Amino acid sequence: MHLLLSGIVGSVAYGLAGPGSDVDRIGVFAAPTVAFHGLRPPRESVVTTDPDVTLHEAGKYARLALSGNPTATELIWLPDDCYETRTELGDRLIAIRSAFLSAPRVRDAYLGYASQQFRKLTTRDATVGGRRRCAKHARHLARLLHQGRTLYATGVLEIRLADPQWFRAFGERVAGGALTEAEALVAEAERDFDRLRTPLPDRPDEATVERWLRAVRAAHLPTAGADASR
Repeated sequence: MHLLLSGIVGSVAYGLAGPGSDVDRIGVFAAPTVAFHGLRPPRESVVTTDPDVTLHEAGKYARLALSGNPTATELIWLPDDCYETRTELGDRLIAIRSAFLSAPRVRDAYLGYASQQFRKLTTRDATVGGRRRCAKHARHLARLLHQGRTLYATGVLEIRLADPQWFRAFGERVAGGALTEAEALVAEAERDFDRLRTPLPDRPDEATVERWLRAVRAAHLPTAGADASR
C-alpha cells in the first residue's frame, strides 16, 4: 500500500468538534499495479475504528468522488492544516478536484445524504441514542444541505464552516423537539437546488480523472529489473 493523500475530515475539519468528538481520517492509497492481474485483486478499502480511519484504493476513490459522495469529495477540498499526508500524486488529485463535479450528482448526493440524516431523526434510532445523538444527526443534516447548496451554487466546497455555532444551536433545537425546523430546512434546500443557477457541468470530466488514475497505475509498476511476481 502506498498512501497518496490523507487528512482529518468530519467534525474537526468542519469546526464542529466538541470535547468528546472522534477524530476521523480518510485517505487514498495505490496498490501495486501488477496486483490487479492476480487471482485475488487487492482490497479496495481498509477501515479501522480505533482510530477511525478509512482508506480507499485510488480506483475506488475515483469512482466514489465521481458519484458525488460527500465524504470522499471533502478529502480533496480540505484546508491545508487538515492534511497529514501529501504526495505528488496526491497534490495532482487535489489540482483536478473540480473534474469530479457535476450538477446532477452533487444535487442528488447531498440531498440524498441529508435525507438519510432526517430519516434517522424520525425513527427509533434517534430516541435510542438520546439527545446527543439526535443533535449530531441534525447538525450533519444542516451541514450537508449547506455544503451541497454552496458547492452547487459556486463550484467550491466549503469544509470549515463560517458559523459553526449556528449548526450546534440548530442541532440542540431539533434534539429538543423542533423536528419541523429540520423538515423545513430540507424543503428549503430542495427549492434552492431547483432555482439556483450552477456553474457545474452536467457530467464530470472523466477523461481528466482517467489520466490521473493511469498516472497512479504507471507510477506503481515494478521498476526495471524488479521481480514482478512479488
